[in-house]
Amino acid sequence: MGAGSAPPVRLIHLLHPLRRRLRSMNRALRRCCLAFCLLALCALPAGAQEAPKTLRWVFSAAETGFDPAGVHDYYSNTIIEAIHETLLTYDYLARPAKLVPLTAAAMPEVSDDGLTWTIRLRPGIRFAPDPAFDGNPRELVAEDYAYSLKRLIDPRVRSAYAFLVEGKFVGLDELAAQVQKSGRFDYDARIPGIEAVDRHTLRLRLKQAEPNLIYLLAFTQTSALAREVVEKYADGSGRVMANPVGTGPFRLTRWVRGAKIVLEANPVYRGMTWNFTADGDPENAAIVRAMQGKRLPAIQRIEVAVMEEDQSRWLAFQNGELDVMNMDGPLAPRALDGERLKPELARRGVKLSRVVDPEIIYHYWQWNDPVVGGMGKAQIALRRAMAMAYDVAEEIRVVRNGQAVALEYPVPPGVAGHDPAYRSSVRKDLATANTLLDRYGYRKAADGWRRLPDGKPFAIRYASRPDSTGRLQEEMWKKAFDALAIRMESQKMPFPDLIKLEKQCRLQMRSAGWIADYPDGDNFMQLLYGPRSGQSNAGCVRMPEYDRLYEQSRRLPAGPERDRLYHRMTRLIEVYAPWRINLARVRNMLIQPQVIGYRKHPILHAEWLYMDIDNDKVAAR
Repeated sequence: MGAGSAPPVRLIHLLHPLRRRLRSMNRALRRCCLAFCLLALCALPAGAQEAPKTLRWVFSAAETGFDPAGVHDYYSNTIIEAIHETLLTYDYLARPAKLVPLTAAAMPEVSDDGLTWTIRLRPGIRFAPDPAFDGNPRELVAEDYAYSLKRLIDPRVRSAYAFLVEGKFVGLDELAAQVQKSGRFDYDARIPGIEAVDRHTLRLRLKQAEPNLIYLLAFTQTSALAREVVEKYADGSGRVMANPVGTGPFRLTRWVRGAKIVLEANPVYRGMTWNFTADGDPENAAIVRAMQGKRLPAIQRIEVAVMEEDQSRWLAFQNGELDVMNMDGPLAPRALDGERLKPELARRGVKLSRVVDPEIIYHYWQWNDPVVGGMGKAQIALRRAMAMAYDVAEEIRVVRNGQAVALEYPVPPGVAGHDPAYRSSVRKDLATANTLLDRYGYRKAADGWRRLPDGKPFAIRYASRPDSTGRLQEEMWKKAFDALAIRMESQKMPFPDLIKLEKQCRLQMRSAGWIADYPDGDNFMQLLYGPRSGQSNAGCVRMPEYDRLYEQSRRLPAGPERDRLYHRMTRLIEVYAPWRINLARVRNMLIQPQVIGYRKHPILHAEWLYMDIDNDKVAAR
């Protein structure tokens, strides 16, 4: 703090006893004494002042940007969640996940036929000050949400999440189709499906009932962006990847791409009081005792480092340079004995928050690729053989160090629609896999490697990140391919580059993951829906029967009727083998002693608003 700055609030409290004594003095003398005391307090050395509460976080892969409509990765969405706000969010401590209002004043009002949704915003919420608003804050209004929903389908933006709004809202698809004639998306056009009725009321009209629309209102990609911000900062694709301006608790103050991200508390954030219940959960009870009644955000600064190497993250945590980190499978033995912290970490006051992620890790083969893709019998046989050659149990043991659970169903545990009793027909079976390849013409040549049915040589290009997990997965697949006498080529590149090629349907094979955007099976079954190729459908798969069943399922709420459709769709995955369903990871979040209030949420990425830092423990380290 400089000499001309105001003294900290805590130091002002030291003047209160002096004020009582000075009341008996005349006014001039009182002013003189108070001024002297203030100058003395301001002259205190920097070490005597309150340091900003700083949370040090880490990403294991680089972010791609901060436009809700323009990104498609966990890391970028974590930052977006802290800066931008959706209409709804999730109760921080409720398990299973429970929706609650965020910028909405209450939960949506839904008509009896389920086709009209009315959402009323809380007045007085403001965007952070920005040059887009002439340096001032600006109130959040219903039109901001209407504009942001329309952006998802704007062909110029090319959002990977266009599927969130396609086919849902009356008039929206027709508005997007007009771009082919006019060359531009008309954001000023009024459509009945997405309408700002007044300054604080948003009305949505649906083409058909959408049981999962409620979850979309809490999904990061439906966050509010201000049109002024997009018009000022958009790049050539119409995206605002580097200048996020939101109404959330934090704002971006520094960004070194792929290295460091710094957020600071939004000065005009409305704030909230920590007020959650434990619901009988002992872990929650401890958090409630520590946090109840605190004004949020309690943390003033967040520093996110990007460290792709496991060893670098572990050393940084050991040295006190990180406050929270996930002990991925390769690192787990360093910190855990089975499912418990090692005694030396527990003695230091380190805590563990452990949860099975609501996710699916799977391997896909590119449907458009002439070697591995399509509905030809030979290609189906090749994919099925590769799926049968892979050993999921060995990956859990070797790559994940036991920190994962095998999946046999595409809807993971903790998500509506999961079936724990389902058993897949796909098992590791090298003998059957090799017999299948022989039968469909993949003969071995003199060099010992198989050829295509037309006699041409071939290899499978496996794409992965150049980190330790990527290397181990590559070794696992090399072992499987060797057992089939199929050549494998390695394609290594940084995570953002993999995502870019994936959206262009240009990766022949990759191990991919999808963590729940909302806790419903629809979020996972849509990953193989043909019209979402290049969006959420990473393998660009097109199976007509699957698409037909998915279109039926999306109109149904969770329940037995929808489960029957999901079972049929899962059998199609096993028969045509566009995927090898793999596992869900266990997330082991290590927490330093100074961190208060943290518990991993199954859906939220950035729990930072609900946490605190004990600076006395930081200083005592």
